Amino acid sequence: MPRFPFLVIMLFCAACAQKPPADNAATGATEARAALLPLVIRTARGDHRFTVEVARTEKEQEQGLMFRKSLDADSGMLFPMNPPRTASFWMKNTLIPLDMLFIHTDGSIAYLKADAQPYSREPVSAGIPVAAVLELRGGRAAELGIGQGDRVRWGDCAGPAAHRPRDGLNFCPAD
Repeated sequence: MPRFPFLVIMLFCAACAQKPPADNAATGATEARAALLPLVIRTARGDHRFTVEVARTEKEQEQGLMFRKSLDADSGMLFPMNPPRTASFWMKNTLIPLDMLFIHTDGSIAYLKADAQPYSREPVSAGIPVAAVLELRGGRAAELGIGQGDRVRWGDCAGPAAHRPRDGLNFCPAD
C-alpha cells in the first residue's frame, strides 16, 4: 500500500492547480456571465456599436478576457474605474490579441494600445487616471478607424436619449 499516500497527494495537487474556465469560448460565455451593455464609439466615420461585457467586480476585472479563444467583431469587455484611476493591464493568460482603449472621464479615448500581444507581461497603461478601459478584438479599432480623441458612451447613454448620471453601467459624458 505504499502507493495510496502518493495517489492522495497527486489528487490533492491536481484539485488545487489553477485551470482555465470550462471551454465556453465559442459562445463567449464564462461561468459567471458578466453584465452586457450597449456601447457606442463616435468617430469621424460615424458611430460604431458594440455589445460589451462589463467587468464590475475585482474578480471579474482580474479574470478579464483570459483563456478566451475568440471575440466577436462587435463585442468586447469594459472595465469601469470608479473612481477614475491610473489603470495598468497585461496579457498574461490571454490567448488572443486585443485592442485596449483607455477612456478619459470626458468620454474621449486617451490612449489606444493596438494588438496587445497574447501572454505578454508588459504592462499597458495610459499613464493618467481613466474612467474605464475597453478591450476589443485585436485590430478592430484600426478596421473601424477608431483612435485617440474619439468619444465613448455606454449603457442607457449609448442610445439617442438625453444625458443621464454616470454610475458605472451608464456613462454619459457631455459632448
